[in-house]
Amino acid sequence: MSRYLSRDWLAAVGDEVARNDEVRNAAAGHALAVTQVVTAGPHGDITYHLEIADGTVAFGPGPATAEDVRFVQDWETAVAVAIGTINAQEAFLQGRITLAGNQRRLVDAQPVFAVLEKVLAPVREATSYA
Repeated sequence: MSRYLSRDWLAAVGDEVARNDEVRNAAAGHALAVTQVVTAGPHGDITYHLEIADGTVAFGPGPATAEDVRFVQDWETAVAVAIGTINAQEAFLQGRITLAGNQRRLVDAQPVFAVLEKVLAPVREATSYA
């Protein structure tokens, strides 16, 4: 079991994303680079990225190379979204997640996020959020 946002967890998500044909198919025709920053976690601040480029998807530690969108949230919010006690849109509307960047690209890539949600279910089930 991997701890949420640990190096092992980031690697497990990255591996799942990289090897999945359904993710690559959903990413065709989309381009988006997202940086996520989670603050005040039990092991400090964590930054990771998701980069979608016309059929390729990469996920890993650190910021996106050519960031289109940046999300910032605290640990409590990130965990609540990850385990489903609050959805990301609700957290955003409550001011618990801040968003900067090209929102249009984010909206355009929603089909990719829908597939990622489904594909990453096994990783979520094997994750510790403590």
